[in-house]
Amino acid sequence: MTARFCMLKQCRLKPVHGRSQKRRPAARPRPFLLYNPPGGGYRPVVSLQNPVTDHQGAHAMNVLLINGSPHKNGCVFTALSEIAETLHKQQIETSMFQLGTQPVRGCIACMKCREKGEGCVFKDELYVELCRLAKQADGIIVGSPVYYGGPNGSLCALLDRFFFSASALVEHKPAAAIVSCRRGGSTAAFDRLNKYFTISQMPVVSSQYWNGVHGRKPEDVLKDLEGLQIMRTLANNMAWMLRMQEKAALPLPAPEAARQQTNFIR
Repeated sequence: MTARFCMLKQCRLKPVHGRSQKRRPAARPRPFLLYNPPGGGYRPVVSLQNPVTDHQGAHAMNVLLINGSPHKNGCVFTALSEIAETLHKQQIETSMFQLGTQPVRGCIACMKCREKGEGCVFKDELYVELCRLAKQADGIIVGSPVYYGGPNGSLCALLDRFFFSASALVEHKPAAAIVSCRRGGSTAAFDRLNKYFTISQMPVVSSQYWNGVHGRKPEDVLKDLEGLQIMRTLANNMAWMLRMQEKAALPLPAPEAARQQTNFIR
């Protein structure tokens, strides 16, 4: 029996011993925000306003999941859903940003973001919404399909602008990358995405293997049992790191007074 999806509530029905598993009622709401640019065909199903609180009444932590695939319910979405389900069990909420299929403007190296300090000079809806969600998130996980051994070019175009102009929004927040491919190129794409985090003072959360799933279709990803376990382990490690930061409540490390920059050619 093929697995079925309940899209809006992010509930996946898996076959168990030849029978379809009945959907268990959720113990608590799951604010899973879907964002798509104009013309993408769907809008946020749950607002981040009035955030859900945990059982003790405190605001629940939130991890932003970035679906860098043009397919809103494809292989990357399937992997991110496995992560979301595990985070929910850890009492951590998730919100999903969908890249969509509209054209994405890349960086033009105008340096206006550094001169004015007001973010990217192009205030398109994708960029503005990503900044808003990233600012509210406690942790970030970026997912991408693998195209020619690298992440989706549209995703990198957006992330280049975001991290160059607005990395202060995510500094010291735990981050991770996941990739999906049919067969090869996953580790090169995985390495490319991690570079955004390691240049932005973001602790990188790891799993039991390099974070990737395999399959051409979502149904194939559901058969990648090791890949799904890697996603769950990653989610548990993300939850652990967030809880550690919360319990420690240490001040952020102070930067040096002046940042050094050495050009190779003078």
